[in-house]
Amino acid sequence: MEYIEKLIKYSKSYSYIKTKKIDKNMTITNYIAKRNSIFILTNGEANLVRYDSNGNKTIIEHYLEGSIFGEMFYSVNLNSELTVIAKKNCKVIYFNYDDILSNENLDLLNILVTILSNKTTIINERIEILTKRTIREKLLSYFSSIASKYRVKTFIIPLCYSDLADYLCIDRSAMMREIKNLTVEGFIKKNKKKITLLY
Repeated sequence: MEYIEKLIKYSKSYSYIKTKKIDKNMTITNYIAKRNSIFILTNGEANLVRYDSNGNKTIIEHYLEGSIFGEMFYSVNLNSELTVIAKKNCKVIYFNYDDILSNENLDLLNILVTILSNKTTIINERIEILTKRTIREKLLSYFSSIASKYRVKTFIIPLCYSDLADYLCIDRSAMMREIKNLTVEGFIKKNKKKITLLY
């Protein structure tokens, strides 16, 4: 993405635009209240994970190259902990929203507008999936979103099935039964994590 290349270039000139590498399974960041950091994943994969006060885990988002995350996109409170975990070795660019706003560089401000616009689209897609009432509807909505994004009928699910269940906020066993039903009924073809849409 063009704006990522520009941010990498600007990171050499502006000390508040930083880059770092993170090893697989390590924490990229913990969300902190009243901090307006923005992170952009330039390489690797990661999950935004929430643990509630009872220790229950939910995968809020799955990040691929070009994904955007940070405190300013989610409410941070004492009742839940938001953590971004690297699923593979990762590289990120990160900066504070307020530093960009206070800078007079118009190009950086335009990049920020692009970032916020892209993030809004992603959040709306996530809401669309989660508001589906049944496991089947959530699965089909999720599969369709991937197929539409890459303009393909066959794709590899980017999450393991346990993580997918956490991401869709459903029981894994019930999800696997529904995937089997979708296969038997001819909605999809499945080979491990490879899915082909037949509708």
